[in-house]
Amino acid sequence: MSLKLGIGIVATDDGVDPVRLAQEAEQLGFESLFLADHTHIPVARATPYPMPPYGDLPREYYRTCDPFVTLAAAATATSVLRLGTGVSLPVERDPILMAKQVATLDHLSGGRVVLGVGAGWNREEMRNHGTDPRTRMALLGERVEAMKAIWTQERAEYHGRFVDFDPIYSWPKPAQAPHPPVLVGGGGPTVLDRVLAFGDGWMPGHQRDLGALGARIDELNARVDAGDGRPRPVSIMLARVEALERYAAMGADRAVFLVDPGEGALREVHALRDRAAATGLAA
Repeated sequence: MSLKLGIGIVATDDGVDPVRLAQEAEQLGFESLFLADHTHIPVARATPYPMPPYGDLPREYYRTCDPFVTLAAAATATSVLRLGTGVSLPVERDPILMAKQVATLDHLSGGRVVLGVGAGWNREEMRNHGTDPRTRMALLGERVEAMKAIWTQERAEYHGRFVDFDPIYSWPKPAQAPHPPVLVGGGGPTVLDRVLAFGDGWMPGHQRDLGALGARIDELNARVDAGDGRPRPVSIMLARVEALERYAAMGADRAVFLVDPGEGALREVHALRDRAAATGLAA
């Protein structure tokens, strides 16, 4: 089984040119480019950085470019590369405005958007947007559902606990029907509930225990079969070349490699292409 291969990066204002990186990734045969999303980093942040290696927050998080503006620029310089967020944070964005941004990007790019979403980990950051960390999971679900309504309905309305609006008009509609795929990020105990409730796929990270990850993919597929029967493809973030065979055996659809945002990113992408090609598993 072949895998779609993507590149992920925390694009910054002082690192590699993300548009050049997008062009290079497309020319090398990568299927997608995924960008991280942080609107800001509070100076008084107390929330610990949850990703390995543990320690202080990497410098690039303080310099993160807006993913949708950056992907729009990348769209003008590429033709087939999928344009993804890994992940965007709807809990920090107005859903009506975000729905228009995503739809516009999908419209202008000819239907190339893959929308990864998550509830976020930086509690101080989300509080600055008026989001209560205790209810961010429910808020995420409502905002995604509201955006899907806007994308698919001429007169869209949504009435929930956190999102509530009467019928509205909003164009453009996305080029993809019914809308860009929404991949739910995360690996917590309830993430599969969210994938099944409002997601079109799952976006977990690489894990040291790939057996456990494979078991959760099996669980997801079993719950899909017992439910609506609509497949939920799995995109593995922070992927490692040496694990590609295991990803394929688990039934993953996509593997996304995170590259350093510095000027060495282009060399790293070339090296990843060569190493992945040697496995014979790249799509």
